[in-house]
Amino acid sequence: MSRLSRDKKRDQKNGGPAAPAAPIDVRVPATGPGASVGGVPVAAAPGEELQQAVLRHLHDIARAGGHPVHATIHDERIGYVVPLEVSPDGSSRFTAEPVGIAPPEVPRQAEWPVAAAEEPVRHDPPPHLLRQTPEPVQDAAPTYALRPLPDAPPPGTVLPPTGEFGPPPVMDARPLPVPEPLPLPVAPPTPPPAPVPFAEPVLLMDDPDPKPTPVRGFDAVAEAVLGDGPPAVPGGAAAFLAEPVARINEAVREGRIDVAAELAERTAAQAAQALGPEHPEVLRLYELTAYVAYLGGEPVRALRLSLDLARVQHRARDAEAAYGNVQSAATAWRAVRDPLQGLDLGRELLTLWTELAAGEGPAAEDPDKLEKARARMLRLAERARAAE
Repeated sequence: MSRLSRDKKRDQKNGGPAAPAAPIDVRVPATGPGASVGGVPVAAAPGEELQQAVLRHLHDIARAGGHPVHATIHDERIGYVVPLEVSPDGSSRFTAEPVGIAPPEVPRQAEWPVAAAEEPVRHDPPPHLLRQTPEPVQDAAPTYALRPLPDAPPPGTVLPPTGEFGPPPVMDARPLPVPEPLPLPVAPPTPPPAPVPFAEPVLLMDDPDPKPTPVRGFDAVAEAVLGDGPPAVPGGAAAFLAEPVARINEAVREGRIDVAAELAERTAAQAAQALGPEHPEVLRLYELTAYVAYLGGEPVRALRLSLDLARVQHRARDAEAAYGNVQSAATAWRAVRDPLQGLDLGRELLTLWTELAAGEGPAAEDPDKLEKARARMLRLAERARAAE
């Protein structure tokens, strides 16, 4: 009796029993990763559900104050306002029936479970408390319904908070049957060809005697220098060129390109003075000089020598030799990296090349290489414009 009297006197002194605190306003938006508890943002930790994070935050508030806390949870995900009480021991209960609010634009995900006090020994996963889904409306679009668990406890059972959203929704609508593909018409089998008599010869190629493509340009010069082809030994009046030509070839094979270039220049000048500038042996010596210049990193000089030789041979109506030197000039032209210089030299090359292709001979029979050269002119023009 004295204890009750003291409590009564304290209540009278303080103006009566303490009024319950106002419920904490909890807002859970329909979309977004976080929520707010009493205006304080709450976010879920990695691997944690947002509902579990909110309940954990309310539990911390209850433990800090030493008394249960009341919360009004406006959960826009499920479309309800849930009044909840969370005790310091971790248990929770509904303080009133949930009230529906305007439905959100996203599907409902889970109910807010009530939880019992934390048990220090038992750690079995608790079952989920699911509410009954409303009856489906006739002539409406199919909705998602939550399946109740087979061992779900009756309403009002106190459960620990889990933060899980229950099993995945099950679609009521059945998938439309996939129509079977129509059978494709089967073409009648093609009869095998009639056997060819053994005595009749069968040609496997259109051309029974194809001619190999001859080696032209610097490739032909390289074969003569490196010994892959028959050696070209000057004779007659040009016999004096045999020894210097052999020395030039030997220098090229040994990689002494500067020695070979100097010897080729001197020998070609002496041969032109003794035999004339358009003598066949002099022309072959200039072809060797152009090849050595190309090997020595002088593509412009090699190109100009090859073009001069092609013009001489074109005037002499030697289409094969003229086209070979055009190919040598094209090889040197592809080594010119400056786009403006390449355009100037390319116009000179294509002018002669087009003239050769307009007549009869190997240039007219090989149009693909000419088209590739024209395509390179377009690329050089683009590079020149980009460099401006």
